[in-house]
Amino acid sequence: MATDFLMPKLGLTMEEGTILEWLVPSGQKITPGMAVLRIETDKVESDVEAAGEGILHHIADVGSTHPCGAVIALLLADGERPPAANSPAAAAQTATAAASVSAVASAAPAAPARRDGRLFVSPNARRRAAELGVDLNTVVGTGPEGRIVSEDVELAATRPRAAAPAAAPVVAVAPIVSASGEVLATAAARQLAELLGIDLASVPYDAHDGRVTRDAVAAHVRRRLAATTTGSPTATSATSAVAAPSEALPPASQTPTSMKKMSGMRGTIAKRMHASLQQMAQLTLTMDADLDAVIADRDARENKPGFTDYVIAAAARALRAHPIVNSQVTSDGIALLPDVHVGIAVALDEGLVVPVVRHAERLDLTALAAETKRLATAARGGSLALNDLEGGTFSVSALGMFGVDAFTPVINPPNAAILGVGRLREDLVLGAKGKVSTTKRLTLSLTWDHRVFDGAPAAQFAQTIVELLNDPKALDAVSR
Repeated sequence: MATDFLMPKLGLTMEEGTILEWLVPSGQKITPGMAVLRIETDKVESDVEAAGEGILHHIADVGSTHPCGAVIALLLADGERPPAANSPAAAAQTATAAASVSAVASAAPAAPARRDGRLFVSPNARRRAAELGVDLNTVVGTGPEGRIVSEDVELAATRPRAAAPAAAPVVAVAPIVSASGEVLATAAARQLAELLGIDLASVPYDAHDGRVTRDAVAAHVRRRLAATTTGSPTATSATSAVAAPSEALPPASQTPTSMKKMSGMRGTIAKRMHASLQQMAQLTLTMDADLDAVIADRDARENKPGFTDYVIAAAARALRAHPIVNSQVTSDGIALLPDVHVGIAVALDEGLVVPVVRHAERLDLTALAAETKRLATAARGGSLALNDLEGGTFSVSALGMFGVDAFTPVINPPNAAILGVGRLREDLVLGAKGKVSTTKRLTLSLTWDHRVFDGAPAAQFAQTIVELLNDPKALDAVSR
């Protein structure tokens, strides 16, 4: 029986991937560990290796984007054909679906891209269309080769809707059943069907790959709801189980000069930062740090670390002294993490990435400065590895180079805190007997999750960083 080849989840923050290139053609045998395709996430490009063995059969096309866990290919046994090709009913369903789509397309005001007679649309866009009640036949795609992507669906949902053409009658098609008697369906379809109490045997399958999909289950539920009296218990329970459409944003108050879609890296940042503020009790305190000692130490070095490197080194050692800050909230409680991995925010034209200095407290200043330089260069060159982006337990974000004194950094989930670094400035200091002098200072802005610890521990953590910056030689001491 065919085995699903899924879009992998290459890290906690990955939600979807775009296929850049199939490295192995359809019909070729692959073995475990063989590089099969190259994908692009919102952060990096990466080769995907096979976890199993079989004859590769492509389902997804180059340039298409799919959520993690979506089926993008099949692994077939020797002599086995794809499930859809094994079933005469599947061929008939393909023809019926193509004819139905063509009929609707001729009456639709828009002309979305099609391939092999079917809508060229990403799985995530199908899901959003089902949630928002958008007819995909009225949506024009802006993705690769005219593919309909989720942003196109969300934009269509904000527009006034024309009267829908008369829908073609739904033809009930028996699903394909395996030799063991099990209905062939995707994992997402099984999950949704189980949640809603739907018998998969009653849901028409997707003619493209011969299985019942999540979209098919959602469409089946909508048809049942439409045929059910509004006040009936069945309709009420089913409606509560299906997620409500997200609230539409207001249109632009003026005619825009251009539109920049919140997709890719920008879209991921928007979702994660919004979720961070929604899910945490975030507060920020600020504290000044004198840097005269740091400046003297830096001037004495041949390879000069950046001022932010000194702050990262101090923060890493302070995390050892205050383990509650190096933690995260889990379903079991607050997890104190044994390793200190400090993320450094690097600004790019298209957004922000946070590569990670692993075991930062084990690096002296010279080694730490070399690592931050490597990560920043790789980030700007688009050559970061996945290992460079995962596992951060605390983050440092600097805006001092833009003349910013203090700001409110937003925590990078699942961390419990983040430190902002302001500009290096010269302050006047009133000393004994009214004597005025100057000192170099910068402001540290600590944002922390109040669910995890309170203001006093937050202030003590910031004080430890300030004290360490007053003794930069201590930053060369490494912890093991």
